[in-house]
Amino acid sequence: MQVHSVGIDLGKTTFHFVALGASGKVLVRKKFARKQLLAYTANIPASLIGLEACSGAHFLGRALRKQGHDVRLIPAQFVKPFVKSNKNDFIDAEAIAEAVERKNMRFVPIKTDDQLDLQGIHRVRDRLICRRTAVINQIRAFLLERGMVFAQKPANLRAAMADILENAEADLTPQMRSLISMLWDEWKLVEEQIKKLDLELERISAADAGCTRIRQIPGIGPVVATAIVAAIGNGAAFRKGRDFAAWLGIVPRQYSTGGKAKLLGISKRGNVYLRKILIHGARAAVLRIKRDRAPIGPWLDALDARAPKNVVVVAMANKLARIAWAVLSSGEDYRPKLNAIAG
Repeated sequence: MQVHSVGIDLGKTTFHFVALGASGKVLVRKKFARKQLLAYTANIPASLIGLEACSGAHFLGRALRKQGHDVRLIPAQFVKPFVKSNKNDFIDAEAIAEAVERKNMRFVPIKTDDQLDLQGIHRVRDRLICRRTAVINQIRAFLLERGMVFAQKPANLRAAMADILENAEADLTPQMRSLISMLWDEWKLVEEQIKKLDLELERISAADAGCTRIRQIPGIGPVVATAIVAAIGNGAAFRKGRDFAAWLGIVPRQYSTGGKAKLLGISKRGNVYLRKILIHGARAAVLRIKRDRAPIGPWLDALDARAPKNVVVVAMANKLARIAWAVLSSGEDYRPKLNAIAG
């Protein structure tokens, strides 16, 4: 039995295994528990194995690679066109086995433990920031119902919290005062947790060679640097910086037909969180960079003169992504050059 490719449909406790021959004929169709799957794959010849890039795929991919298999993760949207007729787990596994054979298929690199740790920190931090915003908005809403309005920035509300809770003349019932006090304690706790994670990201970025190099780029600090390294490692999954920018969704979406090119707004594909913080970093760079001293200054001035501010920010994010990929993939330090950046 000559296995040409294998597809495994992942589940929490059950895994559906389909092996295809050279002619595309199904040779093996089995259902396993996790331990049974790893025991079975350890006793078959080294094979090309495809997995959908989903929860648990990185762990299983590393385990199968240790057994000598060539493991590739495929984004789910690229597997869907290979699904025939009705959907079930075995049909999904067969579709994965067919998709992994394609020479022009796009794959997801398997993340290391360090990358997964970094990714975990960012996800927890992002959730805490959302929780902090929700707490602040709830406090504002309660106070607005009592006729108390504060300026938009959280710092203004934070400065007034002590007076709100201690002022006996404030139009607050004991019950509402107790609720706001509880929300204020939650706000401070979440703020402290966010600061701890920020310090941890700063420590990691200072110790990691890749993060240290890309932090030299204007607009990329410890948060953005660690997020980029967590997402793409050394950038080997992309052939060039433009591919990385396209994966992030900060390039125009194309809808062309009949030989007529039509470019729309940015595609917003790929990693939503990374795109968001990269654009925030680009906005800070656009507003604060000393353009008369920076090599990128003339390019920014020329773009500013003909494009809206948000377009300039996204264009800057695109450029930062491409430069970051070049620095990571080359293993060299960031060296700004007029002729390299102005294009």
